[in-house]
Amino acid sequence: MSKEQMPPWLQEQLAKLQQSQQELQSLMAQKQHLEIEKAETAKALEELHKVADGDAVFRQAGTILIKSKKQELIAELEERSEMAKTRSTVLEKQETRLKNSLKEQEAKITTMMKGNTADAPNSPAQDNPRR
Repeated sequence: MSKEQMPPWLQEQLAKLQQSQQELQSLMAQKQHLEIEKAETAKALEELHKVADGDAVFRQAGTILIKSKKQELIAELEERSEMAKTRSTVLEKQETRLKNSLKEQEAKITTMMKGNTADAPNSPAQDNPRR
C-alpha cells in the first residue's frame, strides 16, 4: 500500500508512531551519553581518592588547568554523580513510558489495518455500519 493509497487516519497514526520511535532513539542516545559521563566521573573520583591530601590537583577549564583543592573536587564530582543518577532514573521512566506508548500505537495500527477500523476517524466502517 503506497502512501497515496493509505487512508488519512492511518497516515496520521504512522506519523505518530515514527515520531515516538525518533523520541525513543533520542532518549537512548541521551542515556548512552549519561552512562559515559557517570563512568568518567566515577573514574575521576577513584583517582582523586588515591591522591594524598597535600598533593596538587588540577581541574580542567577549557584548554587550561587550574590548581584546586582535593576536597572541593571530590565534592563537585560527588554532586555531579548524584545528579547523573537522578537524570538516569528520569530517563529510565521516560523510556518505559515511551516503549509502552509504542506498543499501544503499534497494536492500534495493526488493529486498524486488519479491518477493524471502528476506532479510525472518518473511516468507512463508521459511515456505514453494514460494512
